[in-house]
Amino acid sequence: MSVKKIKPTTPSQRFRIAPDFSELSKVKPEKSLTSFNKSKGGRNNLGRMTVRNVGGGHKQKLRIIDFKRNKFDIPAKVYSIEYDPIRTAHIALLHYVDGEKAYIIAPDGLKVGSKIISGESVPPSVGNALLLKNMPAGSTIHNIELKPGKGGAIVRSAGASAKFLGKDGKYVSVKLPSGEVRSILGTCMATIGSVSNSSHFNVVIGKAGRNRWLGKRPRVRGVAMNPVDHPMGGGEGKASGGQPKSRTGVYSKGKKTRKKNKYSDKYILKHRNSKK
Repeated sequence: MSVKKIKPTTPSQRFRIAPDFSELSKVKPEKSLTSFNKSKGGRNNLGRMTVRNVGGGHKQKLRIIDFKRNKFDIPAKVYSIEYDPIRTAHIALLHYVDGEKAYIIAPDGLKVGSKIISGESVPPSVGNALLLKNMPAGSTIHNIELKPGKGGAIVRSAGASAKFLGKDGKYVSVKLPSGEVRSILGTCMATIGSVSNSSHFNVVIGKAGRNRWLGKRPRVRGVAMNPVDHPMGGGEGKASGGQPKSRTGVYSKGKKTRKKNKYSDKYILKHRNSKK
């Protein structure tokens, strides 16, 4: 999907770069695959704020996405490519030959009318889902499982893609978007292709009000607070701040936050910073 530059008729439109939805299908979401998405406003079950700067926003419908792709060897036809308000990627509505319908993350290049299928060893074409161990080396993939049968967990955001490097026994090597090379069980599923809406990062909001529509509330900088409210607060004029820290005092520049002996370390063949 492309983006479009808005004519500067108002100050807020002057720098705005908006998504172009011309490639999406002009249909209403499938009612059987939607549910009400209640906004929590950053509050927990006691009504106490646990997440700051969250609240308000436009009413949204939750689309139920099939991340498992476990309808093996049953062909499906792409009925529509649609917008999803709670994710950056687009979604595709599938009509299976047995009458069932499902939403999936739409890969880049998938068109209305395309035929796709999932299975253990189906052809590695765009939109098809198959086991990692049966993929050809060098394949571009997304929606990757980390545990067999649990559903795709990583590489699901707009424009993201991973590269299948090869097999090593019962494991396969996958290069993730961060540059990390990870070992994953070959019996996990993944989908061929990269995620749609790769130009999402080019979008410019244009005004603060549009962020409010997205459910984002204003955020106060730490250096603008008093010392009682933030470690970086206080001082005369702009003589404040010091070492960058979070609200709870954790250093935010350079401090390692990953556990030293995390269980998944043994699956990482090459770290994203290439220092280990």
